[in-house]
Amino acid sequence: MENEKRTLKVGIIGLGDVSPIHIQAIEMSEHAELTAVCDIDPTLTSMVESTPFYRDYTEMISKHKLDVVHNCLPHHLHYPVTKGCVEAGVHVFLEKPVSISFEEGILQKNLEDESGQKICVCFQNRYNATFIKLQDVLSKGETGAITGIKALVTWYREDNYYQSKPWRRTKKEVGYGNIMSQSIHTLDLVQLLGGKVAAVKSTLSKLLDVDSEVEDTASAVFTFASGSRGYFHATNANVDNSSVELQVNTDQATYIIRDSTLYQMTSEGEQEKLAVDEKLEGVKFYFGASHKLLIDRFYNAVLEDTDDYVSVADALPSIQLIEMMAASSRTVTEPVTISPELFKS
Repeated sequence: MENEKRTLKVGIIGLGDVSPIHIQAIEMSEHAELTAVCDIDPTLTSMVESTPFYRDYTEMISKHKLDVVHNCLPHHLHYPVTKGCVEAGVHVFLEKPVSISFEEGILQKNLEDESGQKICVCFQNRYNATFIKLQDVLSKGETGAITGIKALVTWYREDNYYQSKPWRRTKKEVGYGNIMSQSIHTLDLVQLLGGKVAAVKSTLSKLLDVDSEVEDTASAVFTFASGSRGYFHATNANVDNSSVELQVNTDQATYIIRDSTLYQMTSEGEQEKLAVDEKLEGVKFYFGASHKLLIDRFYNAVLEDTDDYVSVADALPSIQLIEMMAASSRTVTEPVTISPELFKS
């Protein structure tokens, strides 16, 4: 009964683009109250006018004795700031990615394992209704084992996306481009479905005419330890932000998630609708509504002292997959531009 009455004191570090959905989820939660926020930009106080605002997260934590902090900072600050919070005795809800590299991810895992504090990584798409239903259907094995997986993330990011926040285009600060900033959620789902990856062949490239050190496009073929195969393509060079598509082939059926809906393809080529994702008003369509589900799950884990959340160990395979893709791409000869003149007789 004591845990049911307790309200967690929650803070946010970093009031960038994704922070409004965290603020909304906290305000909707029965288990938490937004106690304080922190950002180095003082003009952002208007985002949460009635909430104490700090420019130093250590001061925020010490003054309010917070239970949980949401780390919504740029990628290169995920580990050091999380480390500071955990060492101060605060649990952390960490925006993806878990770290800027696999090596740093191991340090993050050690931090969680040794500190006693919980670190939840924001892979909210694991809790989409479509993906949960897909996992449930596949677990029954009624249509056989998975034989192949296809994943497409075709979005668009204009030059202003990189110019407005320069850390997004600097290797040292962002790590990788599309595969770490946009399509990592889909990579996470692919590895959850496919299991251990045995081999990767990949190319990372820059198709956009923008000033960036990191890739905006990636293509890869995965060979899973099970013997099944995966194809992955992601880009920021599309003409718009198209729906993410995730297709799973089994021995006897094909399942497709697109436009936030899960379909099973019938033998006649028709689509049977199996599930639809919940949508949250006031947020970008590709965010979905599952942030709140994961955040509430983490708050419950803190209150009940369980491990029912996306831990650092759970999130590490996605970073390993990214590093494998990058390593594979470095072994491929640099792409060349083909001129139409080459095809004239």
